[in-house]
Amino acid sequence: MAKKSALGKGLGALISNDSVENTKDIPVSVENYEIEISKIKANPDQPRTSFDEKSLNELADSIRTHGIIQPLTLRETVYGEYQIISGERRFRAALLTGLTTVPAYIRTANDQETLEMALIENIHREDLDAIEIALTYKRLTDECKLTQEALSERVGKKRSTVANYLRLLDLEEDIQQSIKDGKISMGHAKPLLGLTNSDAREKLAKKIVDEGLSVRQVEEIIQKTTQKKETKHGEKSRPNDLSDRFCVLLELLDAKFNNKIQFKRSKNGEGGSIVINYASDEEIETFIKNLSI
Repeated sequence: MAKKSALGKGLGALISNDSVENTKDIPVSVENYEIEISKIKANPDQPRTSFDEKSLNELADSIRTHGIIQPLTLRETVYGEYQIISGERRFRAALLTGLTTVPAYIRTANDQETLEMALIENIHREDLDAIEIALTYKRLTDECKLTQEALSERVGKKRSTVANYLRLLDLEEDIQQSIKDGKISMGHAKPLLGLTNSDAREKLAKKIVDEGLSVRQVEEIIQKTTQKKETKHGEKSRPNDLSDRFCVLLELLDAKFNNKIQFKRSKNGEGGSIVINYASDEEIETFIKNLSI
């Protein structure tokens, strides 16, 4: 029988404070217990697959001195055991210390809810790279059937931010690996996505790594490439004194509305139009909502 401990913060122990208000539909546990460590099993769908040995030993030393400050979050199984929803790193460190029990919140959750909570807890780690974040977002949309709108509310991020991370998965594997290795930043990756040609993206990505290009340099290269293509097709390129203004406006619109936005200049270069693309009626509703904010 699990031994009941003092009242805890419940949801706050699972998700960071800035996201608590966005997870109101997840049931909250108001009590924590001391659970026999031998009855706790890892979650086979745990999104985190690697644990640094040195970091675990440091955490174990801290636990020996201060105990486990933040309880684990578990769910009870039909076999009278407990499965980890969040806190596997703390669990592994506790094993190193020889503890026989650990403090834990007991949650009522089905498989999908367990996966969702584990993924959301994982996304708030500080050591995730951009591709890991993107893959976690994709699992939440695919396996937990969350729309981008619902996902943005869950994780406390703007919908455009979620969409930008998901778009990273459209990049070639070599480029994704460079992002994981820290050779290419999120700032570099965003303009790279503006290139539709795969070979051109990979060539520029290699140049970023080899020459240490700044984000601004990458943007300028892509801008010049685009201007050359427009001139080749008989269209007037953008005047240099307006190019920066167009980039700023495009960034503002992209961040606010998350729709594909295009500038079309007239042949004389003195006017044009802004085209906002959409893929569904849902995007129109979202656009209207954002426009009123």
